[in-house]
Amino acid sequence: MTSVHPAAADAGREPSLVFIHGFLDGAAVWNDVVQALGARAADALCVNLPGMGERSGERGPFNLDGFAEDVAQQVGALERPVVLVGHSMGAQVAEMVAGDLASQVRALVLLTPVPLAGTGMPDDMMQPFRTLGGNPGAQRDLRRHLSVNLDGDRLETLGRMGDAVDPASVGVFADLWNRGHALGASHSRFTGPVLIVRGEGDSFVTADLVDNAVAPRFDAPDLACIGNAGHWAHVEQPESFAKALGEFLSTVDHSAGAATAQQGWTRAFEQKSSDAFAEAFAADIVLEASTLAKPVAGAELVKAVMGTASRIYEALAFTHQSTSGPRSYLEWEAQAFGGEKLSGITVLTRNEEGKIVRAAIHHRPLGGALKFSAELGRRLQGRVDASHFYGAD
Repeated sequence: MTSVHPAAADAGREPSLVFIHGFLDGAAVWNDVVQALGARAADALCVNLPGMGERSGERGPFNLDGFAEDVAQQVGALERPVVLVGHSMGAQVAEMVAGDLASQVRALVLLTPVPLAGTGMPDDMMQPFRTLGGNPGAQRDLRRHLSVNLDGDRLETLGRMGDAVDPASVGVFADLWNRGHALGASHSRFTGPVLIVRGEGDSFVTADLVDNAVAPRFDAPDLACIGNAGHWAHVEQPESFAKALGEFLSTVDHSAGAATAQQGWTRAFEQKSSDAFAEAFAADIVLEASTLAKPVAGAELVKAVMGTASRIYEALAFTHQSTSGPRSYLEWEAQAFGGEKLSGITVLTRNEEGKIVRAAIHHRPLGGALKFSAELGRRLQGRVDASHFYGAD
């Protein structure tokens, strides 16, 4: 039912890629993109939608809800975070799945996307699409017309995918993307990172269509344009599309690492556990703080300090969080010593594996920080050298 590329030895925290093809295509349409992405797509899942690709022998009924449910089941079975990449009609399906599996879908990429609300083309304009079934010449002519850089071999590869589709289903599929889905009438349910890519020479999904019917439904989507490409930009210019996708993924992966580090840090405070802190730390972590006379280095010592500090706080709330590159910034408010208020900012720096290599904690007010330092020193006596702490006033 699906084409799965062999799993990488260690996928780490990077989300897996899930590719969803468009009208009359199949999973193999992504082969050149997967190859261009190399190791980043080593565990990619390339989906065949019902009635197309390797599933062209399946019969309906077909609808967008059914497509989305089918893909969602496959994605859910992966049991790991994913980035969904959908082309044309597949972009409609990808957005629906992203809304259904928001906690699992890290980001969404829409390539020459048909709007989820559909194109709303009148019957006379749709008739050439509906009658492509069983007409190899017309199908290839249409693909050629909507492309800019399809050589003969790639055109024939696409054509054979379309030839395999049951002629009776072709018109059904065309009406599905043209009529769209009711969800397309409102703002997208998916609020994570989004990349919208169009082909510079695409006369079907034009810049105006993207600007007016696709992009406004998302929160600040990234936009990219592939030069010398039409509607099948991933087939016409696979390396260029892979580059645009890779650049987007690098920002998504950085954000994922930041989220993991932040969650590990905040969870450890909730648990008031030294071991919980250690799970987020690199072995060579360095801790600097207003409450320390000098830095503490090494995971064992830092986890002892942080585990003890978490138990001094009577209440602690993280109020704001942001990320810039490998650094995360967390503002917090706390109470200690019978309701005395403290506040500050913590800066966490991550390595390439997402582990925290440096933590800098800025406390205020100064009097509270000094009192906190003295209490830390008292509780850690014999475990951490006293020279790290300030004495009580």
